[in-house]
Amino acid sequence: MNTDKPNQEKKYYDSEELQEFKEIILKKLEEARKNLELLNAAVANAGNDVTDTSPTFKTLEEGSSVLSKEENSKLAARQQKFIKDLEAALIRIENKTYGICKVTGKLIPKERLRVVPHTTMTIEAKEMLSKKR
Repeated sequence: MNTDKPNQEKKYYDSEELQEFKEIILKKLEEARKNLELLNAAVANAGNDVTDTSPTFKTLEEGSSVLSKEENSKLAARQQKFIKDLEAALIRIENKTYGICKVTGKLIPKERLRVVPHTTMTIEAKEMLSKKR
């Protein structure tokens, strides 16, 4: 429900809209935490199997195990960052600053927030920053 004057651009999301985004974020957060648990379990269980005595096979297996462990560790780190970003989005919802671009100060479109609920920038701001690099 927009109570702004018709010719003024909306500056923030109302409580009802924020609640919708909160539900999306909580659902993604639950899923992300489950994925992190699985990744951490995979890293913890990626031990070396020493039952085979063939040196060549053992070396290949250990190399594969290390690569898998490294990849799982990278994925786990990425998942932890995603969880932190989602938690930060929940804080912005509580502060009623959610959905406001940190670069332009404009409202981030709902469509973008539904797809990337932890974003802090509009597409335009993101493109603007990437051109500066």
